[in-house]
Amino acid sequence: MDHSRADGHATDSMSRGGSVGVPADQATVRRSNLALVLRHVSACGPCTRSAVAAATGLNKATVTSLVSELQARGLVKEMGPQHAGSVGRPGVALALDGSRVGALGMEVNVDYIAAIATDLAGRVIIDRRIGFDAMGSSPERSLDELARMAERTVADLDRLGITPAGIIVAVPGLIDATTGTVVVAPNLGWRGVAVAERLSHANIAADIPVAVDNDANLAALAEYTSGVAAGTSDLVYLTGEVGIGGGVIAGGRLLGGADGFAGEVGHVVIDPSGESCRCGRVGCWETKVGLAALVRMATPDRAYGTGPQLVRDPEERLAEIEHRRAEGDPRVDAAAAEVGRWLGIGAAMLVNLFNPRVIVLGGYFARLADLIIPAAQQTLARLGMSDAVERCRFVASDLGFGAASRGAAGVVVERALSDPTSISSRTPPTIGDIEGTPMA
Repeated sequence: MDHSRADGHATDSMSRGGSVGVPADQATVRRSNLALVLRHVSACGPCTRSAVAAATGLNKATVTSLVSELQARGLVKEMGPQHAGSVGRPGVALALDGSRVGALGMEVNVDYIAAIATDLAGRVIIDRRIGFDAMGSSPERSLDELARMAERTVADLDRLGITPAGIIVAVPGLIDATTGTVVVAPNLGWRGVAVAERLSHANIAADIPVAVDNDANLAALAEYTSGVAAGTSDLVYLTGEVGIGGGVIAGGRLLGGADGFAGEVGHVVIDPSGESCRCGRVGCWETKVGLAALVRMATPDRAYGTGPQLVRDPEERLAEIEHRRAEGDPRVDAAAAEVGRWLGIGAAMLVNLFNPRVIVLGGYFARLADLIIPAAQQTLARLGMSDAVERCRFVASDLGFGAASRGAAGVVVERALSDPTSISSRTPPTIGDIEGTPMA
């Protein structure tokens, strides 16, 4: 993170704007310093202005001006006096203001639409999911339902006095993030669907930016920041849905690929003589380990596509499978072991390719982890490179089916912290940027 000197001027790296000899304009310097102060308050608050100045290298007058602007944008609030020690006048403590600005993450998947709204500290304010047959619906109908969910959630936030800094939609497929378009989502039957454009015409605030990203990538970010493997710099996240996606964190960074399409592990062909996949290929990994495969083996009378039936949330399907297991139905344990075996086969390729320390299993994998992980770990140990396998383990996610939505909300928060000027001012600054007040 670029710092300013104590005299309020930018350091060389910031003043050059990333290029030697090219000075950054004042707005860029101020935006960077606003982000610097906001991140410090986020990480270390409650803290006083003096503490912020000491930690960032900015002078106190500059910090006062920056804090005033952050308050006006609804990002920082005062918490009351804070004593730094037994001597001296107490300073006023600052903290993130979670009462006015939030984030909204959404997800469209095969059989549900979900939304999670958080404050800037990542605390969940709203968490909802509805069963919806996106696989059996047209893209237009799915987007209409998504828009209704967005409108309802933004309206609920508005009643709480909170405006989302942005909306990010998670979709299981290849995404053109620059245009917010789903290039192809095989399990949804989508191709060239302009999700961001449709939401921009929904009955929500016109100035709320909308973006779209891959569900597994967003879930991987959620796991990296707040999941069971938080902070693990090399991990693979595998969704446990009807379709299977993967998100790869390598060296603490999400691996996106040249076009942002990395992680489509569900459509790696693993059994050339296997079953047809919705993507048009034969023997894709998800035909062996997706929720549809488990349901077909464990509860064949309830298999996907077996006839007219109510749209069922994946939690409901899992509840029925667990009920049958409790009643002693041997097909459940056998099905989970078979899924685990194929999971281990595919995971061996991922371990050999990416050398992760942890493979986090999300969605239904996590719910049936006690049955799936032993078989997966055994197969991985047999097929993977021995040194890499010995240092890698499977773990069950505790974020449930909301991991992608939570990750999406987290990205919105991260963008707000990185550029506080993207948040409109709500009130005039209490200390204006008047003559004599440093503007850095």
